[in-house]
Amino acid sequence: MERTAPRTTFVTTRVEDGIAQVRLDRPDKLNALTLDTLDDLIRTARWLRHDRTLRAVVIAGEGASFCSGLDFATVLRTPGRIVRSFLPAPWRGTNRFQEACWAWRRIPVPVIAAVHGHCYGGGLQIALSADLRFATPDSAWSVLEGKWGIIPDMSGIRSLTEVVGVDVAKRLTMTAEEIDGTEAQRLGLVTEIHPDPVQAAVDFADRLRTKSPDAIAAAKRLLNGALTSSARRTFARERREQLRLLRLPNTGIARKAAAGKGAPAFQPRTR
Repeated sequence: MERTAPRTTFVTTRVEDGIAQVRLDRPDKLNALTLDTLDDLIRTARWLRHDRTLRAVVIAGEGASFCSGLDFATVLRTPGRIVRSFLPAPWRGTNRFQEACWAWRRIPVPVIAAVHGHCYGGGLQIALSADLRFATPDSAWSVLEGKWGIIPDMSGIRSLTEVVGVDVAKRLTMTAEEIDGTEAQRLGLVTEIHPDPVQAAVDFADRLRTKSPDAIAAAKRLLNGALTSSARRTFARERREQLRLLRLPNTGIARKAAAGKGAPAFQPRTR
């Protein structure tokens, strides 16, 4: 990638062959989130969003856990910064806590969270911001905010409801119970169970190389808004996306490949 990666402290990024490997990198603290980590996540997501050669993102945690949630002890040392972090950006509608998750929803390629160990609180909300969640069977999941008398506020209410439905979202949020990866999959919180979720995510990303990046981006845009749009608006968006796709070079490349005329060599996505 020609552009220089943003300078970060607790998040590392490596891009190879169109796949971004993003890591929460504070293993000595089980990747617990600080305000600096939130800033790192936002910078990284915004940087990746503008790379049109990108095909997928795999986000995981270094060390023993994906993410154990917010590091309250560290965050509470700077109360003024906390107050500022709660203020939403009027042009985006998210504050710093929310944007650290929602920015990954804005990336126009599939984002896969590869989860092992703890996936608590804010960490669970980061995983929910991904399009898919691959996890080990013994990973530990909890909407942990309820334990401390608060609620998930990093876009988790919206994402959790979309993924598991209102009733399960209420149960998990109100009880703060801990469940393992197998139970999380049964509830719909986890997409797939794997002994090595990072490798499984990379394998999935490799499968996507045979598909048009423009079609994948259009599908993500449409599906992300389908549950919150009226049927009429969704139908209109379908028409606009399809008419645009029919005119793009990558669509022609996909058609030739589907007809058995060689392996596809796709161009960078157009948006």
